[in-house]
Amino acid sequence: MFYRPDDGHGLPHNPFNAIVTPRPIGWISTQDSAGNRNLAPYSFFNAVAYVPPQVIFASTGAKNDQEGTKDSVGNIRETGVFCVNIVEYAMRDAMNTTSAAFPKSDDEFIKSGMEAIACDTIAGFRVAGTPASLECKLTQIIQLPGEANFAVFGEVTGVHMRDDCLVDGIFDVTKFRPLSRLGYKDYSVVDNIFSLSRPDD
Repeated sequence: MFYRPDDGHGLPHNPFNAIVTPRPIGWISTQDSAGNRNLAPYSFFNAVAYVPPQVIFASTGAKNDQEGTKDSVGNIRETGVFCVNIVEYAMRDAMNTTSAAFPKSDDEFIKSGMEAIACDTIAGFRVAGTPASLECKLTQIIQLPGEANFAVFGEVTGVHMRDDCLVDGIFDVTKFRPLSRLGYKDYSVVDNIFSLSRPDD
């Protein structure tokens, strides 16, 4: 099968998200200039550089109570900071709760039953108990083609790792089973890993 996105795919559901998989989930915590907190998952998320460490997440779509975007992007525009919380399998239901389009005034930490802890390097909060959290300062927001599509880049200014996830100096993902996004309504979890050495190692 071949299709041009401009012409449509003719399938019951858009296959694009099912093709680009698995995708890590960035559970983005922000607050606006008045201190109203927000917590939302984004599967268009990844690391993009080592030195300095940098991440990206992309927001698509908009809410009626935000100006052409979602709460996360709106809050980051106001404050210039955000935190990426890594989602483990045990937190899947709480993460899913925060994917709802709550009113801007609602606090998703409270809605999901997750505890908020003040960040160390930025003015904001992270999710207590997550395997890792990356405190970030905004470097740029890029408007992408299409309505309400924005790419948000941040430089990591602080890294939190849960102690039980460190084994002999290695951050061991099998200790928390990271959740990943597939297509449609599907998710996956990392249960086992294998290693490959590069030819020039």
